Amino acid sequence: MTRTNAKWLGLLLTVAALGSWGCENNAPYTVLAWNDLGMHCLNPTYDEGVLLPPYNTVWAQVVKRGNPPQVVTAGLTAEYRILNNTFSYGKTDSYGGDFAQFWDTVLDVFGVSLPIDKGLNLADPLIHNGLSGQMVVKGDHFQVDGIPVTPVNDAGAWSPYQVAEITIKSAGAVVAQTRATVPTSDEINCARCHGANALHDVLVQHPLVGGQSLVDLKPVLCAGCHGSPVLGGSGPGSSGKYLSQAIHGSHAARGAACLDCHPGEVTKCSRSLAHTSADGNCVTCHGTMQQVASSIASGARIPWVNEPACATCHTGVAGVGTGATLYRNAKGHGDLYCAGCHQSPHAMIPSRQASDNYQALQLQGSNNTLGSCSACHGNSHGEGFGEFWGKHGGSNPDEDSACQVCHTGVPTNVAAAPHSFTWKSR
Repeated sequence: MTRTNAKWLGLLLTVAALGSWGCENNAPYTVLAWNDLGMHCLNPTYDEGVLLPPYNTVWAQVVKRGNPPQVVTAGLTAEYRILNNTFSYGKTDSYGGDFAQFWDTVLDVFGVSLPIDKGLNLADPLIHNGLSGQMVVKGDHFQVDGIPVTPVNDAGAWSPYQVAEITIKSAGAVVAQTRATVPTSDEINCARCHGANALHDVLVQHPLVGGQSLVDLKPVLCAGCHGSPVLGGSGPGSSGKYLSQAIHGSHAARGAACLDCHPGEVTKCSRSLAHTSADGNCVTCHGTMQQVASSIASGARIPWVNEPACATCHTGVAGVGTGATLYRNAKGHGDLYCAGCHQSPHAMIPSRQASDNYQALQLQGSNNTLGSCSACHGNSHGEGFGEFWGKHGGSNPDEDSACQVCHTGVPTNVAAAPHSFTWKSR
């Protein structure tokens, strides 16, 4: 047997093991869930300089399977819980993390009084979420903002890739359930530039503010003067310089690396196999630190608002361009969010982090971009050949489907499918 024949035999056996045309799904609902950013870092301590609080956001979209499938929220509730992680206050780790400090100083730093183990919420300031609870409806999806998760589980082990279980209920009965990665790491290596007591040194080295040393004002929220849209700021702040511009610009010539601040050498939060390399591959999409700083200074971009676009690299591919809408907010096929099928930014599947691949394996038995029609439709062709062939059939289909990943054309003779498909050279 030739290598090529063995390859296709293996593929056919895999398909057979999964069921005809992929994994059949007889559940009435399908739920897709993801973290909004794909990476998140937080301060290890909160008694000196403060960059980011413990804050994680998860979105979930529910599809009612049928003819046609529908994205729904009515009559449903969505619950979440962080597996093996029920509290944050009092946890510590080997990176120097003392997470109780967040709640001990939150009123001084963020101007909000919080119960222990409840988080900030920039989207709904009156709702303070914990490590489990209810998600809220946001138009066509469910969302929970400001989960105060830390990278230490209840067993005391450092774990930057926490996992959220999402449960969808109708009239109190569970109708769908899945899991999503909730990344969070305090692996911020300020020590490369600032020594062992890094955050204190940042305050010491910082120019005076109003004639005062920042050491006398600690704890200090960096975004208090340097605007940071990720924390709700709408401009560069009183300093006139966005936090992203200030940090990237000041460290560009100091020998700092992207993974020093964007976690990290161990965590390696940028983990999509097709988009990363040993150094995280940050520069390919975002540019060098100097380029990041200069683009903000020139007014060409606003941090967190203007980000790299998929279409920059994926040229000539229909449906990839999202215009002015960021990938994390963009929708595609069937009004599903791009991240629902491709997963979170920085974690597009297949990912080297197993938990990122959970939903693809759950719904189609393969850790690739969700492409099995049966995940949402009644079967792997939609509701029979008619629906599928109307859009995706023939050698020049109205719309490409996941089949075009391997096939150059879909046969017009329905009775001949699937064996007369034309294979691409892989």
